[in-house]
Amino acid sequence: MLATDNGYSDAYAYKPVATAAENGGAPTDAQGMPQLGVGAVAPYGTDPYAAQYGQPPAAHGCDSELKGIAGIIFTWLNILLVFVPLGIYSHLQEWSCAARFSLNFVAIVPLAAILGASTECLAGHTGQMIGGLLNATFGNAVEMIVTVNAIRSGLVTVVQGSLLGSILSNMLLVLGMAFFAAGVVTKESHFSAAGASANMTCLTLGSIALALPTIFNSLDGTTEQDVLNVSRISSVVIGSVYVMFLVFQLGTHAHLFGGEEEEEEAPTVSACSSILLLLGATLLVAVNSEFLVDSIEGVTEEYGLPGAFIGVILLPIVGNAAEHATAVTVAAKGKMDLALGVAIGSSTQIALLVVPFSVIVGWFCDVPMSLDFRIFDTTVMILSVFITGSALQDGASNWLEGAILMSIYILIAIICWFIPDESQ
Repeated sequence: MLATDNGYSDAYAYKPVATAAENGGAPTDAQGMPQLGVGAVAPYGTDPYAAQYGQPPAAHGCDSELKGIAGIIFTWLNILLVFVPLGIYSHLQEWSCAARFSLNFVAIVPLAAILGASTECLAGHTGQMIGGLLNATFGNAVEMIVTVNAIRSGLVTVVQGSLLGSILSNMLLVLGMAFFAAGVVTKESHFSAAGASANMTCLTLGSIALALPTIFNSLDGTTEQDVLNVSRISSVVIGSVYVMFLVFQLGTHAHLFGGEEEEEEAPTVSACSSILLLLGATLLVAVNSEFLVDSIEGVTEEYGLPGAFIGVILLPIVGNAAEHATAVTVAAKGKMDLALGVAIGSSTQIALLVVPFSVIVGWFCDVPMSLDFRIFDTTVMILSVFITGSALQDGASNWLEGAILMSIYILIAIICWFIPDESQ
């Protein structure tokens, strides 16, 4: 068929003939279809129809979807997935408490990584606000699941310790390692001081929310029910503030948290596959965490491992191992705002979301889970927020600040090892 003077091929064609210039310089046939020679590439990929009509190519298909799923599952960290069935088997066969605790402890680490990766992919298919809500919710899914199982078992002290430990590990250990790694590569790293200040203000609120019920409980005439009522009302207030913080961070003042401009990567898997991965990982985390919690009391009694050390130091490593590696890696690459978003952002989520969530769960399960933490816990929380805020206020970091933050975390871990259990 030949093109006519009006630019159309003939009566049966309905699209204008694309010229060579419109096809990025590629030669065309009589119908205007690109004729790709050796080494020639169509402007929008390899689909000639997409090149002619100015449309992006069709979806990658099944092969690309499988590659995306494989990229999430088959990583060096996910070698530890072999411990998932081992942890379940150890519980069913009633192995020793130490074996069950160790196997299920390690099993949750790769599952947390899969949870985080699938959540990010699912968030990529939604808007910014919905994506932020997804990351806030499922990004702390491991902590929430462990919290629910521990509360159901009545391990209130372990829950309080693990929540405090998650905040401290992100705020001191992870941030300190990120500062140190960046300081080894470059003399000084810079980040958004305004965004860091907003997070630290929220963490200050979280520390006050823990301190006030603890102080209230020391007053004469107060009862356990009074402390519970104060904690439950305070949890509603804290949760409301976190919702406002999300609006602030993702909506009205998003520019404060942007940092260096980076090209957003397209999701590697579809929304459906992301949901399936999310549900599968969540189910396995629920199973392994339940078996992990069931073995805690036995490990404490039989092997003398302090309960405070398990709650404040060991359990937070389970849900945050993947985030720890991410923060340090991106900090070494000079992306300090992203590292802060992982470290300080996670601490903020736990303080304003997971902590009040745990109190509400205890309310529904009729377990006396309150914000009345130990004096030691609240003091450590307040002092840690103070020192971290001091390190972030100038919008710059160096390796010495990182070493100091890590040293503070080590001091806290040493003291937790020597804290006697309540039963003693």
